[in-house]
Amino acid sequence: MATPPLPIGIQDFRKIRENGFKYIDKTMYLYELCQSPGTYFLSRPRRFGKSITLATLHELYSGSRELFKGLWIEDKWDWGKKHPVIRISFKDINFEQRGLESPLAERMKEIAAQYGVELKTPTARDRFRELATVLAATAKVVVLIDEYDAPITHYLGKELPQAIENRDFLRGFYSVLKEADHLLEFVFLTGVSKFSKVGIFSGINNLQDLTIHPAYSTMLGYTQVELESNFSEEITKTAAQMGLGREALLEQMHLWYNGYRFHPDAERVYNPVSVNLFFDVRDFQNFWFATGTPTFLVQLLKKEGLFDLHFPAMNLNGFESFDLERLKPVSILFQTGYLTIQGKDEDGLVLLDYPNKEVRDSMLEVLIEGFVGVDAEFSSAFIIKIRNAFRANDLEALIRILQGVFKKLPYFLHEHYPEKFFHAAIHLLFSLLGVRIRSEVCTSDGRVDSVVETDTHVYILEYKLDESAEAALAQIRRKQYYQAFWDLGKPVIGVGVNFSSASKNIDDWKAEVMS
Repeated sequence: MATPPLPIGIQDFRKIRENGFKYIDKTMYLYELCQSPGTYFLSRPRRFGKSITLATLHELYSGSRELFKGLWIEDKWDWGKKHPVIRISFKDINFEQRGLESPLAERMKEIAAQYGVELKTPTARDRFRELATVLAATAKVVVLIDEYDAPITHYLGKELPQAIENRDFLRGFYSVLKEADHLLEFVFLTGVSKFSKVGIFSGINNLQDLTIHPAYSTMLGYTQVELESNFSEEITKTAAQMGLGREALLEQMHLWYNGYRFHPDAERVYNPVSVNLFFDVRDFQNFWFATGTPTFLVQLLKKEGLFDLHFPAMNLNGFESFDLERLKPVSILFQTGYLTIQGKDEDGLVLLDYPNKEVRDSMLEVLIEGFVGVDAEFSSAFIIKIRNAFRANDLEALIRILQGVFKKLPYFLHEHYPEKFFHAAIHLLFSLLGVRIRSEVCTSDGRVDSVVETDTHVYILEYKLDESAEAALAQIRRKQYYQAFWDLGKPVIGVGVNFSSASKNIDDWKAEVMS
């Protein structure tokens, strides 16, 4: 039997099943979820399977048994009990050109026509209520809303007033779910972000958030078992083509595409789109970032001075939601998938970090472009030169490379916070080297600006602004930062670097072995 084709770019469950595309059976989760009718919300990063999940629920409640042949749920679902479905995808609504009212009103009319209903009310909100009322005359209604937050997040960092206007409109539109609660069997909303209850969910009764619910942490994405059992042939063929053993390939796939965790005690999952694209092209690439990083996110990180995306442990509820008027970088980074849950510390606080190499490397390139001004596609050349200089212990070459980078920087990138900017630029460039980089490392007597560890040396870098390299080295000596790294068994090199606010570049540096 031929291997089923991969569903590249296909998010319609019916199309996947009718045309024999590969489908990873997640119907057990949907069955458990539907046993307790209610109103549910699930936030997941983009391209993670939210749309296919809603499409599957649509076919379940429509009684499309033929599409579920051979799946876990086939002999467990009550196919004789059907429900009318109101399904809205904000990805398909042209709100950028037409706003929200007109397209949503038209969508209500389209759904009504599918059920032979003619609506009499004019507005989107009234039609939503009227449609639910009319359809509920035969059976309670199922409401499925995909990318509920798209009309809001699209304008973040660009047109905040428009984002607020859309939020307020949607709050009123979604309030129908509260008013028509007695008419509804099941409600499921998905999106990338979760806004606070006062922001948009205040009009919804008893909303159950599944985003970090342990029972549904692996409902989207592929577990290791799912990957190996469903893609066995693809793994074998790809490993052979790439000249790798099966285990070596799986190890690299784990490094590149695994790592997403949606509860501290949950199993990690793979990004499903990245996995499918990898088996399609059979090459390790940053597929997830192909759609681009939101400009507003980079601008927010620059405003907050956040370039090292490692945060102290925090309460699990500390990054679940945010307000438009008070955006929290950690919340946005978690919800959009740039950071994920790594685990808990001994006090039960949550630890966050990049999920995998795909996200880490791509995010660093974007941050380099934002903080350093080097286009992401050209940053690799600089990185290779810096890496080779460190490996050769050639600090003169390293400084020349850095001076060349800073010489090309636009002035506006660093006019307000020059010291923080130079620190960020060096940290980001070093972070892509394939050597260990630590920024502002705590010691018993203060903080080291940066530490770079190669196979042969440890470099302690201290930065000064409008002082001298000797002053930076003197601080390393005085604070005895180097003692914290002696146990690594490598020569420890202190490097003092001074930046000049006048020349906007490195004007002095000095290095010595610390002993």
